[in-house]
Order: sequence, then C-alpha cells, then structure tokens
Amino acid sequence: MMKIIESQLNGVLVFEPKVFNDQRGFFFESYRNEYLNNNGINFLFVQDNISKSCRNTIRGLHYQIGEFAQGKLCQVMYGEVLDVAVDIRFGSPTFGKHFSTVLSDENHHQVWIPPGFAHGFSVLSETAIFHYKCTNYYSKNHERAILFNDSTLNIDWMVDIPLVSEKDFASQRFEEIEKDFLF
Repeated sequence: MMKIIESQLNGVLVFEPKVFNDQRGFFFESYRNEYLNNNGINFLFVQDNISKSCRNTIRGLHYQIGEFAQGKLCQVMYGEVLDVAVDIRFGSPTFGKHFSTVLSDENHHQVWIPPGFAHGFSVLSETAIFHYKCTNYYSKNHERAILFNDSTLNIDWMVDIPLVSEKDFASQRFEEIEKDFLF
C-alpha cells in the first residue's frame, strides 16, 4: 500500500510507500501496476533510467514533445535529491508553476510526473543514484529542455554552486518554449 499526496500541480503525485523495517533492514513495494491503475495512472512503462550524480549536480529541466511525450515515476535508490516538475501545459491554470519535493533513500518517496511537465533534479547528498520509469522511449528528435536557472521559474535548487552539463546550460528560456509543440 502507498499513501498518495496530491501536489498543487494537477496530476503530479507523491507516493509514500508502506515500509517494513526490522533488524535486517527494510522492505517495500516500489512498483505495483494494479495500485497505480486503481489511482488513475494508466500508463505502460517502457524504459527505466538510472543516473549517478555528485553533490550540487542539476539535471534538467527535460521533457519530450509530440508522440514521444513522457510520464516519469521517479525515486532515489541512494542519497537525496530535490525533484522538480514544471507545468508546461499551455492553458493550464498552473502553467509555468513548479512543484518540488525531496526524494531520498531514507524516506523512500516516489513522485509521478505525467506528460505535460518538464522535469529535473538537484543532488543534495554527496552522491545520489536516481531511478525513473518512463512511459515512452527516449527520442533525441523530440527532447527539449528549459534552462534550469530561468528567472521566470524562480526555482530554488538548494545547491551551492550548480554542476550542469553544457547541453543543459544551452537550454532555452521558459518564455521561448514553443506553444505548437506542447500539451
């Protein structure tokens, strides 16, 4: 069983699993299709991704457009991250707003980010291993990104000096995203 917490962005959900702890360690179900379906998440996950990153790393804000739009079910296997979703659904009452939550190997929380949101995370621990299930395959031709430090979004990534890839640093500003390509 998981507790579901709705965020202020319609569709973005945080899952708190029931964790069983004893002297040996812990156990919890991290994925159960039936449970997700019963709670309105009726997507087929087709790809799993894992990244390892060091403190102050920021990855994102990524999304895919058109037929390759992705939903993501995210969790941290080791360490702690600040996970961020930005609503990029034109016409949505929360368009341009963001939601962030801490995911860690201590709290075991997961976040569901449906298609229509840009996604990124920053690493708060020395190292983090981040895992996410995707509802669509990666497509270089359909990938897009928004500049992580865009002042319009005003996201506090909770890092000292951000470590960002050249590719992410070259991302477009929020006001430059093309309405024709979005949701």
